Amino acid sequence: REPRAQFRLRISSGDDIAVGPGKIDLLEAIGETGSITAAARALGMSYRRAWLLVDTMNRCFREPVVKTAAGGVRGGGTVLTDVGREVVRRYRHVEVTALRTGKRDLDAIVGLLR
Repeated sequence: REPRAQFRLRISSGDDIAVGPGKIDLLEAIGETGSITAAARALGMSYRRAWLLVDTMNRCFREPVVKTAAGGVRGGGTVLTDVGREVVRRYRHVEVTALRTGKRDLDAIVGLLR
């Protein structure tokens, strides 16, 4: 199996992890599916776990990152807010920038692997 480098950036707010790799994956899945249930299923997690992660993020940020609409004839829905989209975009940008900036050192470390 080919070695690979990845960053696992987490940003805390008080005692909570406001955002990290799993939460970013969840936000992206919610953005793609329009549903916490479908996003949780796509990521192999329970609805309760996904909902708790969304709730933590919404409490940590000044404005919610996810908004939900109650069900009705056509069912409910879930959308990323402008803040949620910005958090995802900036988080992914940091990942790309860190990998690009650290490429020489990362390549050197990978070269030392068996």
